[in-house]
Amino acid sequence: MESMQTTQQETTGQGMAATSGWGALVAALLATSCCILPLVLFFLGVTGAWIGNLTALAPYKPAFLGFATLMLGIGFYQVYFRKPTCPQEGTTCSTPVSRRLTRIVLWVSAALTVLAAVWDWLVPILLG
Repeated sequence: MESMQTTQQETTGQGMAATSGWGALVAALLATSCCILPLVLFFLGVTGAWIGNLTALAPYKPAFLGFATLMLGIGFYQVYFRKPTCPQEGTTCSTPVSRRLTRIVLWVSAALTVLAAVWDWLVPILLG
């Protein structure tokens, strides 16, 4: 009974890392929704008058950035600083694919969050 409880706790730790990684990705996309996302959608060929409505989310950008930073902090702690201990092979926390995917999602989220945070200062430099 105790080994099942230990395995469940370890699997929950990896699940927490994956959840915070995906949460960070969603928060990073929300943080970029006012400025970067419309530009990306335009370059992908998605057009419409509704894209201009995404700028209405600009006042919420600091909250989205704060939430993304919180989720990134939790995710990076779970992935890099928490020791994975899996007594049994084949459990969720012992598969390298799930850990690799979580790390990729976290780093993409971190890049999007940094880009969203510096976008207002980067645009004048890019437009010259």
